[in-house]
Amino acid sequence: MAGTRREPRLIGYARISAYGQTLDNQLKQLRAAGCTSRNIYRENVMGARPERRELLRMLDRLVPGDVVMVTRIDRLARSTLDLFGIVKRIVGAKAQFRSLAEPWADTGTRTGRLMLAVLGGLADVERDLIRTRTAEGRTRAKAQGKSMGRPPSLTPAQQKEATRRRAQGATLQELADSYGRSIATMRRATRDA
Repeated sequence: MAGTRREPRLIGYARISAYGQTLDNQLKQLRAAGCTSRNIYRENVMGARPERRELLRMLDRLVPGDVVMVTRIDRLARSTLDLFGIVKRIVGAKAQFRSLAEPWADTGTRTGRLMLAVLGGLADVERDLIRTRTAEGRTRAKAQGKSMGRPPSLTPAQQKEATRRRAQGATLQELADSYGRSIATMRRATRDA
């Protein structure tokens, strides 16, 4: 008996990212494109790097043949790098990605797959630019005398005093209690004592 092919499950993803926005227009467009209300994942996220729980839930539930739809690419991702990572995960689940506003963004077509390859190249360039800007910023900050990393948990005066007290016989626990720090921190701070 020949296997029966199921119709692709159309899954919508709608996201707002600013106060005062609503999902209404996105939901209407996704329903018009064939997504049922229960197959639309809705996200109300504000801020630069909020966790997108519904997106992660949707990605975890994809099965081969699913088609993930968004009204516009910017509803799915915040950057080229982000978009490439998400679409790569969709394709990795043997599902497809489609944007209603950008017909070229359809991994079910040759053009869409070509655009995904170009997108991967752009994501690499973006990753390199971020790495370069970060390194330049770090170099500039060091040249200006700014310290990098976490600030020390003890001031130089406190460290000197703790080292002196340790040399005089104070236990690490006593120092930790005195400075409100952990024993491990006090051990590092007084290592030479």
